[in-house]
Amino acid sequence: MRAARLGKPILAALALCAGQAAAQRAEAPAIRAGDRWEFAVYYSVPSREPSRVWTIDSVTATGIEGRENGERLLLTPELNVLDSPRASETNPKALSFPLEVGKRWRYATDWLFKAKGSRGRSDVEVEVMAVETVSVPAGEFAAFKLVAKGRLSGTSPVNSQYAAETTTTYWYAPEARAIVKSVHHNPYLGTSHVELVGLRPAP
Repeated sequence: MRAARLGKPILAALALCAGQAAAQRAEAPAIRAGDRWEFAVYYSVPSREPSRVWTIDSVTATGIEGRENGERLLLTPELNVLDSPRASETNPKALSFPLEVGKRWRYATDWLFKAKGSRGRSDVEVEVMAVETVSVPAGEFAAFKLVAKGRLSGTSPVNSQYAAETTTTYWYAPEARAIVKSVHHNPYLGTSHVELVGLRPAP
């Protein structure tokens, strides 16, 4: 009888450990037409007002098409932004599934920043640092914390040539199927913040 009583706590502990192990790995999310996310973008003063709204129109094996604030949005199957009203990239890899703590990867991409007419290349190293709880206006999420360090070089109408090192810390939440928070530092543009303020899955 004593052995039977001891068995239940042990089984419960094993189940908890299995759940924690599963939480340490995230597969690529299933995205559907009609999914919608709302983000607040700010620099120094925190905001809860959505200034960037994504709505998904179609999903195929090769990409995801939608709209950002009503204009064309093109994502890779892993939710990396290929083209938006803000910028375009040839090989974005901020996310590379499955995500696991300790995973690292590198990528190089050519980019165009549309607002300033600047273009160039970035070489980026990414590491999945931890799984932790992050709080944003849309709620509290268990999220993978990633850090990306980039070396960029390019040209623009303002600076004929420039080079810089950038750092982006961001949190991907499997429950939200999105990067729910991002802090990006660029010596030319300053530090920008993006936070999820609302989401509405497809019906």
